[in-house]
Amino acid sequence: MHKIPVTVITGFLGAGKTTLIRHLLQNNQGKRIAVLVNEFGEVGIDGELLKDCQICEDEENPTSNIVELTNGCLCCTVQEEFYPTMQQLLQRRENIDCMLIETSGLALPKPLIQAFRWPEIRNGATVDGVVTVVDCEALADGRLVGDLDALLAQRQADPNLEHETPLEELFEDQLACADLVLLTKSDLVDAANLTKVKDWLQTELRSGVKVLPCHQGKMSTDVLLEFNASVEDDLVNRPSHHDLEEEHDHDDEINSVQIVTNKSFEPQQLIQTLQTLLQQNEIYRVKGFVNVVNKPMRMVIQGVGTRFDTFYDRPWLTDEPRQTKLVLIGRSLSQKYIQTAICQDF
Repeated sequence: MHKIPVTVITGFLGAGKTTLIRHLLQNNQGKRIAVLVNEFGEVGIDGELLKDCQICEDEENPTSNIVELTNGCLCCTVQEEFYPTMQQLLQRRENIDCMLIETSGLALPKPLIQAFRWPEIRNGATVDGVVTVVDCEALADGRLVGDLDALLAQRQADPNLEHETPLEELFEDQLACADLVLLTKSDLVDAANLTKVKDWLQTELRSGVKVLPCHQGKMSTDVLLEFNASVEDDLVNRPSHHDLEEEHDHDDEINSVQIVTNKSFEPQQLIQTLQTLLQQNEIYRVKGFVNVVNKPMRMVIQGVGTRFDTFYDRPWLTDEPRQTKLVLIGRSLSQKYIQTAICQDF
């Protein structure tokens, strides 16, 4: 039987991975696509957004091709989480044309790809390519990797200078694995900064890796699929900061806070509260579903940096509770403090 080609979608928190996959599923050109989503935190937001696309092939079980893992960062739980899940999917591979794996924004791509060398997986699937999604506006503003000009000046002055933070190392590892880099939110950056971001990225990428702008996740399947890269056999050309380590550790201070409440919110008031929390805490990402006062539709909220985007994705179902579910990811976040701040004024 054929091997399932797997495209790994990686990238930092809030870069736009789920939006990209959602658009791809809705414009799948007849391909039967399975999706494995890795969330950071116990409340699954991205997986539910993808399941609500309503495009899966199995009419009796319309979400069977979308699998959600929420028990830990995928690159840290390959054996416990990824292996048994892949075994189950491979048993149905005659009904799957290709697979997408959306990693958590905190995941290193290389440990996941190395799992495709295991005989039990290697015989049924191959990593067709790695797509790294990058927030162009954030990068242009000097976030994630610091000030671009200062970083380039430091490296030119002393190429051996060790000045990376853990998040910078993660970002560089995601770029090192890439077969393609997609720049999201590039429409929010002027031409000079867009050129600067592209030029800097090319210094970080392997020769031949393209950087393409991607607006609202709209990218053809012809671009995202069929790289034929057999990435698991090419890891020597994709160096990682962790290649010499037997095990790797994430920054232990990075955590997630989940808020689940029956309270309803006014969108602007909620965003103002979240903006205040952003000023008081080191928060990288906000996402979730909101029960809006007197609205029959569920609101999706996504925030990165100081910018928040919202849209209504579907009506509330008659048999589901109208709950607000939020996930905040950052450094040393307090569940009690954040829950009090969000819920006390409503």
